[in-house]
Amino acid sequence: MFSKANISGFTLIELMIAVAIVGILASIAYPTYTDHVTRSNRTEGHRELVRIANLQEQHFIDNKSYTTDLKKLGLNASPFITENSHYSISAAVNGATFTLTAVPQGSQASRDACKNLSITHTGRKSASGTGSCWE
Repeated sequence: MFSKANISGFTLIELMIAVAIVGILASIAYPTYTDHVTRSNRTEGHRELVRIANLQEQHFIDNKSYTTDLKKLGLNASPFITENSHYSISAAVNGATFTLTAVPQGSQASRDACKNLSITHTGRKSASGTGSCWE
């Protein structure tokens, strides 16, 4: 007669349970990962705003005025696009004051709750959105 062979492996039910567990873990991990990437990209905006604010101060020392033309600060464009293209930075000047604004670009614009980041001539940092944007 026929004898039952001892076959090792996974049953369909066991495989479906494993797939469900992987799906649950992925649904938890992916939003956390994208949030981390968004916050990491935001540091590029912070860094460039502070750097350009320092360039504005140097321009003020040399020329007794701030400039809206970021090319005069030695940057390659006005508005200036950050290295990884996550932010476009522009300057607004009103007499002896300036405000630099970094506007998120691409996927950063849709994912970042902070929206526009700004820094003034006094070093005051702000954001047009919500959240802890300058931490």
